[in-house]
This record gives sequence, structure tokens and C-alpha cells, in this order.
Amino acid sequence: MDLKKILFSIVTIFICGNLAFGQSSAELKKQREKIDAEIAQLNQILREKTQEKILSQRQVNALSKQLNLREDKISTINSELRLINNQISSNTKAVNALKAELEKMRQDYEKMIMFAFRNKNAYNKMMFIFASKDFNQGFKRVKYLQQFNDARKIKAAEIEETTKQIELKIAQLEQDRKTQNALLAEQRVERDKIAKDRSTHAGELNQLAKEERSYKGELSKKQQEKKRIDAAIKSAIAREIAEERRKAEAARKKAAEEEAKRTGKTVAEVEKTTPKKSDSEILRSTPEAAKLSADFQSNRGRLPWPVSQGNIVRAYGKRTVEGVPIFEPDIAIRTSTNAAVKTVFDGEIVQAFSGVVVIKHGEYFSFYSNLASVSVKRGQKVSRGQQIGTADSDADLGYSLVNFGLSRGQQEFDPSSWLAR
Repeated sequence: MDLKKILFSIVTIFICGNLAFGQSSAELKKQREKIDAEIAQLNQILREKTQEKILSQRQVNALSKQLNLREDKISTINSELRLINNQISSNTKAVNALKAELEKMRQDYEKMIMFAFRNKNAYNKMMFIFASKDFNQGFKRVKYLQQFNDARKIKAAEIEETTKQIELKIAQLEQDRKTQNALLAEQRVERDKIAKDRSTHAGELNQLAKEERSYKGELSKKQQEKKRIDAAIKSAIAREIAEERRKAEAARKKAAEEEAKRTGKTVAEVEKTTPKKSDSEILRSTPEAAKLSADFQSNRGRLPWPVSQGNIVRAYGKRTVEGVPIFEPDIAIRTSTNAAVKTVFDGEIVQAFSGVVVIKHGEYFSFYSNLASVSVKRGQKVSRGQQIGTADSDADLGYSLVNFGLSRGQQEFDPSSWLAR
């Protein structure tokens, strides 16, 4: 059942006006028909909306955490970038120092080359060696020439290799910085996107909360309508009790008048000696009513179900649905399509209007609602197991149900414990 259909049903119900004994069957049917099914549907929608709210709230919380984590990551990236920039700066200084040293080494190297060029032939080398003052100096000059030649080659290679490594490291650091800058830009885009999503989901959460409040309001209104209809049933029982009391009072007054004539007392004096009876006493004041009450009482736990096959889908009593207090004076029994609804005991029909039947069993009453059809009328005597109508079905719920309740006088009680197991 979609929201428009539910709202339409609620508007229709409110237009119907106050319930009263003189209401037409059409008005009563508009108010009573399918009301329990619609309440069940509202409950289902409310549960779904509440679940959506919970899921949306979890999603918003997850997005918030994700955003915080991404911001932490961006902060870490910034720190890493600062470190990389410091490394680049430090390495750049080192490279510049090495280049200066390299330039000096090149100058020295040029001098070495010039010296080597001037002493390139064996004669000059020999003259350099033989010009030594002694053997030790000559030996040292030989070693110097060897070391000079080797050192020149090694130093040139080392300088070239170091320069290449430094240049490679700088290039790598520069690439890392480009990569980190790109990642930073990407993370900023993602952060903006997540912030936007979080704002969107927060809006959705607020909307869900509004819808939840709206459904709670609808459910409360619907429940108020159910209370009014249940009050109509209770009013029918109250009228029956009032009628029985009127008859009892008339009989009591007549008896008082006869006693006054016989004894010479006033009617008022005689009435004082005859106390008024309680509702239960009035309802079972005749032998037939007293026996029927006693028989009904003795069948507690053995009453037949109002339908041949069924199970209780809503219990009797107080309950709270998403903060909305509800009192159910009856139980809802799921049954088969077009199931026959039968009276649970012998009695007399005190009210029978569209969708509702109330039966008196001495001082006890049974009432049946959400009936698709009613096959009895007021004042009719019925026997245990006699069909009084058929259960109404609901296409949205996909099954039929009948509401069943019991009361002793005007005091309702849980009927489930009175039905046979």
C-alpha cells in the first residue's frame, strides 16, 4: 500500500465524523473496514523508514570517518612533501658543493695533465727519478708517479659517478614531488566530493527523520480512529446493559408499587429496602441468563475459534509502536480467504452493522470485526459455531483477518486464553 493510498484512507476516515449508534453502515464500513490492516501497513512502513534512517546514519558516520581519514592522509602527504623538499634543497646544496669541488678537481686535473704532458716521455720521467738526492727519494718519486696516474683515473671516475648519482637522486626526488603534488590534488578533489556527499546524506537523514515523524503522526491518528471504532463496540455493549438495567428498574419499581399497596408503605420506603443490582447481576438476573453466564465461564480455555483455521497475528493489550502508545481490546486472527466467521458460544445478537457483530452471552459479550459480510441481525438468537459472517481480505497484506474480543459487562479481557488450544 503506497503512501498516497494510506493518506487517502486516513482523510476519508476523518471525514466520516463521530461514531454513534445511528450511523449508517456505509459510514461505519469506511471507518472500520481494513483499519487494522492499514495500521499494520503503517507499522511496516515506519519500521522500513526507521531502518533507512539507521542505515543512512551509519553511512553518514562512515563518510565522516572517511573524510577525517582522508584529511589525515592529506596532512601526512603535506608533511612528506615538506620532508622531500628539504631533502631536495639539501641535496641541491650538496650537488652545488660537489660541483665546486669538481671544478677545483678539474683545475688540478688540468695541472696533472699538463705535468703528465711535459713528462710524457720516458726520458723526462727517468730524469725526474734520477734527480733524486738518494734512493729513498727516488723510490718515492717512482711511487708518486704511479699513484698520481692511478689517483687521476680513480678520482675522475669517482667524480663522474658521484655526479651521476646525485643527478639521478635529484631527478627521482623531483618525480616524487610531482607524484605527491598530483596525489594531493586528487585527495583534495575527493575531500570536496565526500564533503558534498556528507551534506547530501545529512539532508537525506533529515528528510527521513521528517518522514518518520509524519508516519508516527499518521499512525497515531489511525490508532485514534481505531479507538473510536472500538468505543462504538463498547458503546453498543453499554447500551445493552443500560437497556437491561432499564427493564430491571421498571420491574423493581413495579414490585415496589405492589409491595406498597400490600403493606401500606410508600413506594420510596419499599425501594430503600431493595438495593440496586450491579451490571453483572442485571445481565444474569433471569435463570436463562444466569445459566448461560455460568456455562460460558465454565468453557474458559475450551471456546472454539471464530474461524476454522487461523493464527494470532496481533495480541491483546498495551503496546508501543515507535513511541506511539496503543491499546488493543481484541486480537487479530489471520485466516483463509473468505473464511466463515462463527460465534464462539450460544447467545443473542445485540449489534450487527457493516463489518461488526456484538453477541451477548449472559453477562459476557463477544465481538467480531473486520468482516466482509454479516449474515445475522440484531435480536437474533445464535448457537455455538453458527456462522455470522465472513472474514475480510486485504490485497496489500495478502491475507484475510478477523478481530475477536471478549468482555464481562464493559470490562474487556484477553480472549486468547479462553480459546481452545
